[in-house]
Amino acid sequence: MDIVINLQPILDIFDLPADQMLLKLFYYVGWIPLAITFIWGVSQVWLRYIRLAYGASEKTVLLAIDVPRGNVQTPMAVENIFSYLAGAHSTKDLFEKWWLGEWQLYFSLEIVSIGGYTQFLVWLPEKYRNLLEAAIYSQYPDAEITEVNDYVIGLPTHFPDEEYDIFGSEFKLVKDSVYPIKTYKHFEHQMGEPETQYKDPMAALMDLMASMKKGEQLWYQILVIPISSEWSDKGDDEIKKIIGEKVARNNLIDKFIDGLVNLMGYISEMIYSLWADIETAKTEEKEPQFKMMNLKPRQKKQVEEIQEKVGKLGFAVKIRFLYIAKKEMINKNKVAYGFTGYMKQFNFNDLNSYKPDTGDGGTQTKVRYDRIFGKYRLNLRKNKLMTAYRFRSDARGRLPHILNIEELASIWHFPVEASVKAPLVQKAPGRKAEPPSSLPISIESTAKDLEVSFTAKAENIFAPAGKIDENKLEIKAKDSPPDNLPIV
Repeated sequence: MDIVINLQPILDIFDLPADQMLLKLFYYVGWIPLAITFIWGVSQVWLRYIRLAYGASEKTVLLAIDVPRGNVQTPMAVENIFSYLAGAHSTKDLFEKWWLGEWQLYFSLEIVSIGGYTQFLVWLPEKYRNLLEAAIYSQYPDAEITEVNDYVIGLPTHFPDEEYDIFGSEFKLVKDSVYPIKTYKHFEHQMGEPETQYKDPMAALMDLMASMKKGEQLWYQILVIPISSEWSDKGDDEIKKIIGEKVARNNLIDKFIDGLVNLMGYISEMIYSLWADIETAKTEEKEPQFKMMNLKPRQKKQVEEIQEKVGKLGFAVKIRFLYIAKKEMINKNKVAYGFTGYMKQFNFNDLNSYKPDTGDGGTQTKVRYDRIFGKYRLNLRKNKLMTAYRFRSDARGRLPHILNIEELASIWHFPVEASVKAPLVQKAPGRKAEPPSSLPISIESTAKDLEVSFTAKAENIFAPAGKIDENKLEIKAKDSPPDNLPIV
């Protein structure tokens, strides 16, 4: 049975004048792209609406974390904490995503300096609080975790402002996320006393934060979003590119383009064979085998480091810093150069490195006034950065990049006191021990003293700005350490 395809209607359309031909084509197939675009737009509006509703229903808390005095734990302890926090990852089905609006909740790791007083904080959904506390106590049994007020409340949210000005930026990776940055293992050496062989890169940041004066605040924020392990496949693809192997295309657009190219090739071969009455033999392309032994030293290092990075748990990450100060006190150069220098400690020229997001779509609050609408664009970036920071937004700014737990522990960890001398970093008292049985104490008095101490810390340091006793803060930060702050 022969199958006959009548192409005459299609040929008749091409015989029409140009205007009528375009009208016919739009009538039959031209509406399809418009319909697809409209449906996609409506779905995105709906998804955004239900995601915002779901996010508003989740209660969040801000926890201050004080590690014990004499901390000798290396960032390996914080790496173990991140491994435990990976348990917050969950996969959403279609009903949960498109009807309930559920999405992956995340953590915000923060270090804040207010007038030189430095505090480590974690912002998170309340349902993850037990998870975080268990992770921290497993590595720091004597740590103290206290819920505090949000320090961003009470400060200006729109700029220009009469009293305050800000400076800040997001940081992004120069290369693809599969290339690693320098981690804490690269800051170890074999010289000196055993307790000083680790040179903590956090020392530079602690020194910068301790230099804040009355009326100055420096905020450092890392959004940590749990993800699945599928990101490691990108590392395998990048290794194939380095060693010269062919990389399979997995996304729908690439597959669609490849399919069209192959279809056009088959059609051209069929036409050629019918007209010329010859058969064409397909030649198999032989890919050259690129052996590891023929790679350059730099390529070998890249392959080994990529393999090591993708072998560990990973998180999607966004990094921001924000410096806010009264106009008569602001010193942008000190913070801009200091914080950029801190981030450059983790740079590898032949692997990956961090840089401020200075592009047109970036968030760095630095725009030349002599450019078109320079002042307007500068204030727009300030407002975008402040809004993104206040709401701990994972959607504003650039797309998140990926760091594994070792890299995360390198850029955010509790200072190792043998390397970092930061007297204004809040620390928990020394190791708790049972008092002698013969020592008379007042249980009610002791409990009351502890309650007053923690209440004072929460209200005077991380309360809304309108409730802060500025004179008290200035004396504690610049003249002498706070009364309840143990100094090493």
